[in-house]
Amino acid sequence: MIEPDFLRTTRSSYDAMAAEYADFFRDVLAGMPLDRAMFAAFAELVQGSGPVVDVGSGPGRVTALLHELGLDVFGVDLSPAMVTLARRTFPGLRFEEGSMLALDLPDGKLGGLVAYYSIIHVPLERLPDVFAEFHRVLAPGGHVLVAFQVGDEPLHLTDGFGHPILLDFHRRQPDQIAGLLGVAGFVVDARLLREPKPGTRESTPQAILLARKPTG
Repeated sequence: MIEPDFLRTTRSSYDAMAAEYADFFRDVLAGMPLDRAMFAAFAELVQGSGPVVDVGSGPGRVTALLHELGLDVFGVDLSPAMVTLARRTFPGLRFEEGSMLALDLPDGKLGGLVAYYSIIHVPLERLPDVFAEFHRVLAPGGHVLVAFQVGDEPLHLTDGFGHPILLDFHRRQPDQIAGLLGVAGFVVDARLLREPKPGTRESTPQAILLARKPTG
């Protein structure tokens, strides 16, 4: 099976800038109380319902936060450099290489799934495949948390922290993502829409959606 170009360029781009990216975003969640509140709600909902996967775990900071909230969580990332860095930074946690288009996980065994700004590099035509994969690995009653940048025009970057990269950041509207989650079989229970935080790289509103896989 031929790998889609966006997976190849996303992997190579994050491999190139892994160390600088991790350093820049190391403490970003400390200044994001609304995001942390959504993580706390997610953790309360999935507590005791099974393992949780952080898809697109990057340097592991979200995985570590979810672990601190009491979840049995592990990370999956497309970038080998990011996985290596996360394992070194958080040696007590599990991190694996993998693609959200084909997670190496059994059907219906997870209590929760987090995709915190990891669907932003996925072209629109492949999002139904991604959300179908999320639905496949979650147990009935399991929850998914998805974060993304809000907008209509993509951002294309060829430089990342001084490294040559090739990344498209696809901004979406919350109604669009909610609709695609619904088509995949999810029920959206909550939405957070916040303005960009001053002093960060955010330049557009940000959204977090919390959805669940029905039990029936």
